[in-house]
Amino acid sequence: MVQEARERVKSALKHSGISFPRGTIVVNLAPADLRKFGTLYDLPIAIAIAAQATAIDQERFATTLFAGELALDGMIRPVNGALSLAALAAERGIRELILPKANAAEAALIPGISVLGAETLLDVILHLQGEEFLKEEPTRKIEMNTRSAPLFDFCSVRGQEQAKRALEIAAAGNHNVLMQGPPGSGKTLLAKCYPSILPPMESSEALEVTRIWSVAGLLNAKEGFLSERPFRTPHHTASGVSLVGGGAIPKPGEISLAHRGVLFLDEFPEFSRPVLENLRQPLEDGIVTVTRVQQTVTYPARFNLIAAMNPCPCGYATDPDRECTCSPMQMQSYKKRLSGPLLDRIDLAIEVPKVPTEKLMSLEEGERSSSIRERVIRARAHQLARKEVTGVISNSELSSEVIRRHLRLSEDASRLLERAVRHYDLSARGYYRILKVSRTIADLADAELIEQPHIAEALQYRQRAE
Repeated sequence: MVQEARERVKSALKHSGISFPRGTIVVNLAPADLRKFGTLYDLPIAIAIAAQATAIDQERFATTLFAGELALDGMIRPVNGALSLAALAAERGIRELILPKANAAEAALIPGISVLGAETLLDVILHLQGEEFLKEEPTRKIEMNTRSAPLFDFCSVRGQEQAKRALEIAAAGNHNVLMQGPPGSGKTLLAKCYPSILPPMESSEALEVTRIWSVAGLLNAKEGFLSERPFRTPHHTASGVSLVGGGAIPKPGEISLAHRGVLFLDEFPEFSRPVLENLRQPLEDGIVTVTRVQQTVTYPARFNLIAAMNPCPCGYATDPDRECTCSPMQMQSYKKRLSGPLLDRIDLAIEVPKVPTEKLMSLEEGERSSSIRERVIRARAHQLARKEVTGVISNSELSSEVIRRHLRLSEDASRLLERAVRHYDLSARGYYRILKVSRTIADLADAELIEQPHIAEALQYRQRAE
């Protein structure tokens, strides 16, 4: 694409009334050892050539960052990553950023820099000549609008009270969940309802997510930023590259697009085992590093994993009304698709049983998502209040050092946890994850200390994951 810029720039200059210089033109895209890709170099190359043929304000030219794709008729087309370009310009002390008009609203989220949107190459040249100045895009603030009615509400889920409770805990502490149950028990519906109880994003979170989606080229140009938490649902045939990111030109994968949101993996064991193993490091560290021969890129990946699976290949091992047709060997092979280290990173594993027919036919609604969400927001407020001490915004991100120093347990809770560690032979990771979930349960109960009932409830969810 960079090599093709020659023809695009030449044609765009011609349509803008700028004669293309004769002879050989060398464009130095330094550093030379860094591979260049994309079309955002078109506009700066064209401006550099035009500066040799027209009277341009050199001071303004030297303090301006340019980016944009040129059409053959001189129009400037939008590019990916405008928000990151604006952040880079602000860090380097560059005063102006000139980029496509369609990207201006997005880039204006970064304060401390003048963002100018242009529709044509001629508009930029006239601006640099001081004849017709481009209009500056006013700096915007990310405003988290009042949430509209969710598409899926927990009031439509009949029964499954334990599953709802587990998902409430997961939302309050940003914990990973594995749901297991027969087909038709409501696992997918529960997952679709889950975003309706999540707390709104902080401005800093929304900016992080918007930058990722901008780089991926998925940002809505009209809004210019994401105000809702992402909810990504890749199919089980997804490749490792599509899940974690990469490719010849590295791009964010599904786990980065789900940053600060939800990654829902339905039919969890049907994913290729090597693909699932790619999740282990991001689940632990909250980042994913994509390494290629010429480039290494690190993307944030602090996502909330919600996974769903059947209890066996045929799906009816736990269904009281259907007989399971799977052999013991098939059952064992099915369970082996999920490795122990991956399951060890699941905080809550819950059984989603088949709902009795009388409950399905009941007209009585369950608790609405708005009520559950209020409790989740209150629990998150406790976690934000501890941010100065912990350095994180949710309990799932707590480090082992912070847990040892700052999480306080009652004597009864400590004794129960000690017995559980010995009895279930928990790993160090499992031990700390129980403490994280217990702290979230305590936050939902507005409790200062982690008490014995909080540990006991956390252990119930952990036993199924082991």
